[in-house]
Amino acid sequence: MRYIPTFLIALIVGLLSNGAFGQRATVSGYVYDNETGETLIGATVREHVTGSGVQSNTYGFYSITPGKEKVDLEFSYVGYSPQRVSFPLERDTSLHIYLEPVVQLKAVEIQASRTERIQESVQVSAINVPIRQIQSVPVILGEQDVLKVLQLLPGVQSGSEGQSGLFVRGGSPDQNLILLDGVPVYNAYHLFGFFSVFNTDAIRDVNLIKGGFPARYGGRLSSVVDISLKEGNNREFSGAASIGLLAARATLEGPIIKGRTSFIFSARRTYVDLLTRPLIRQGFRQDGSRGDLGVYFYDLNAKVNHRIDENNRVFLSVYSGDDNFFLRREDREPGFNEIHRFNSAIGWGNVTAAARWNRQWNPRLFSNTTLTYSRYRLFTRIKYENEHTVRDDFEEISLRYDSGIRDIGGRIDFDYLPDPRHHIRFGLNFVQHRFNTGLFELRDIATADDYFWTATVGQEPLNASEFFVYAEDEFDIDNRWKVNAGLHFSGFLVSGEQYFSLQPRLSGRYLFPDSNSSIKLAFSTMQQNVHLLANEGIGLPTDLWVPATDNILPQKSWQVAAGYAKEIGRAYNLTLEAYYKDMSNVISYGEGEGVFGIDNWEDRVTQGDGYSYGLEFFLHKRDGRFNGWLGYTLSWTYRQFEDLNFGRRFPFRYDRRHDISLVGNYKLTDRIGLSASWVYGTGNAITIPESRYLGTTDEGRRRFYQYFGDRNSYRMESYHRLDMGVNFHRVHSNFERTISVGAYNAYANQNPFFVHLDERYVWDYSTNTNRHETILRQVNLFPLLPYVTYSIKF
Repeated sequence: MRYIPTFLIALIVGLLSNGAFGQRATVSGYVYDNETGETLIGATVREHVTGSGVQSNTYGFYSITPGKEKVDLEFSYVGYSPQRVSFPLERDTSLHIYLEPVVQLKAVEIQASRTERIQESVQVSAINVPIRQIQSVPVILGEQDVLKVLQLLPGVQSGSEGQSGLFVRGGSPDQNLILLDGVPVYNAYHLFGFFSVFNTDAIRDVNLIKGGFPARYGGRLSSVVDISLKEGNNREFSGAASIGLLAARATLEGPIIKGRTSFIFSARRTYVDLLTRPLIRQGFRQDGSRGDLGVYFYDLNAKVNHRIDENNRVFLSVYSGDDNFFLRREDREPGFNEIHRFNSAIGWGNVTAAARWNRQWNPRLFSNTTLTYSRYRLFTRIKYENEHTVRDDFEEISLRYDSGIRDIGGRIDFDYLPDPRHHIRFGLNFVQHRFNTGLFELRDIATADDYFWTATVGQEPLNASEFFVYAEDEFDIDNRWKVNAGLHFSGFLVSGEQYFSLQPRLSGRYLFPDSNSSIKLAFSTMQQNVHLLANEGIGLPTDLWVPATDNILPQKSWQVAAGYAKEIGRAYNLTLEAYYKDMSNVISYGEGEGVFGIDNWEDRVTQGDGYSYGLEFFLHKRDGRFNGWLGYTLSWTYRQFEDLNFGRRFPFRYDRRHDISLVGNYKLTDRIGLSASWVYGTGNAITIPESRYLGTTDEGRRRFYQYFGDRNSYRMESYHRLDMGVNFHRVHSNFERTISVGAYNAYANQNPFFVHLDERYVWDYSTNTNRHETILRQVNLFPLLPYVTYSIKF
């Protein structure tokens, strides 16, 4: 393994040398938005003479080596007017392109200003949703939500009603690699999972990969959600602000040094606790107490980027977000000269940071070096105090619980484009993990008795090291065949245990002679060295991140996917895909176990296997006066554990046979836009008692026992919901105003949130006896929920 860094150094030195490039001249540079000066991700650069083409990378960089003395290049990006440049190519040339956004796309503009056509891409099982579509989809309480929109895509399922969890192709939420500017986010949800932590005003690109994973990604089994933040307008100051029924948010961006340095700052906070605080405090006063009660969350995003020169750029981005629930109460008893105080709080949140350095070493070699920091923490505090004001003594009983994970890491990635037929990527990554797997601290103090007792229960924080190296090449075999082949080698070191994995990745596509359709095939293997211990109920923040150990093995999977992609009428994209995914060493709590326990977490879990297979249909119209998509998924997902369900396989809780989503946005006039979405899903699989019987306890007492059949053998009712919204736009001299009104669950369907058994005795008049009844009751969470949001841009 020690030879890997030496090999990479030798490879890089070779690529940096001019002799590695031969005599052909190269055109390279960046593609920018002419209004804001931000780079454009995935812009298409096509050479008309040879027909070859490339795309700009995550940082807007492109490189093309046409092999001709004269070049004719066209630069295009969806939503922008294309630009065509012709010139003699005698030497390596640096060419930066500034594309002009178009106000309204007509049919001819849609054809000209598009990204790589879906049938030409070698990537399978990947979807990129434009930010403007994400911002238009009606959602709960009008809070724009990236993850809720991703739930509307085929192969992606939600958990329970209203939640933002992602279950991708039979996987669990911990099997999703969610990246914010390249940094993993371990808990992407607010308010017990009902909202995501991502502020759409600060986002410029969202890419979802469900299969056929390129070698540059690793560490998770089911999906990659790659979210890139805006860089900030380096031409002029601009901003946006909005206020809705739940939260308010604001964004400001602009140049620090015009044309070279820019910033963006975005903030969001709920304010219901502020509005209700006077009423809550008045309620406590009426009860003869003083107190406060509330819940809120906030997000902060900040990013600065600086262009040092033509070849070097640096970026610094930071995210911080927290949820807090608190209850404080104070009671005074003047006759006894005592004050009783009760304080409780639960909070959870993320902090991420990334420092990046982009370097263009020569016209064909580009690198990105990143230092990363990510921290997720959960805390619970409960404290009771009793103070005697005359005797000056004090009593306290308190409990605190802490858990979380912290990562410090670095990575370097290279893009090497020797000619238009090859795009080679390689790099390495290292992360130092620190796991806090749950620590209880109990305290009991009584100053009058000179008594002090404290105890700490749980495991001390655990350190682990993780690394991977990768190499992949996306190359054209000929005009019809294109392949992405790569290798991902990873290692995980924890408590003296070592886990290594070599993961091959292969994707290919064949373009039919009509150039409008193709077939694709992909195979990938993955290994996941971290686990999330979660109850199969509501996604509470008490879930624990834990590492693979000498007793708990890493999760592994392999997946094969095959698809058909077609462009219809130059405006619609159609994909049909089939997949099969096999997973091993997936983790679950054992029977009767849960997150809170004083014993070692390894003793409360079990490992087993899972597999999922299905078909997906996706019809997508990205642009135009009318845009949206239709998605359908037919799937089967199972789990099997030796210690659960008597070793027999059972449906995963979120095994959903049918899943349908229909999303549409329509620009009625320049001032009015309509949007709607409709979803349908088969009910979740749950476990309920099938019968009860009278038995005898060990003490000889008679009691009733419940008999449970196969795990998850009962289905809740099917889920379906219609969301609708109307946006009213108006452009003023120095700002643009939008009023959004709509409704979540517009026809007020009573969708199940969970079910429970209600046991009662009913008098039977025919026998004059009490008869026992057990009724299964369904709890519904959200009826029709209207929303209104006021937004401005300036």
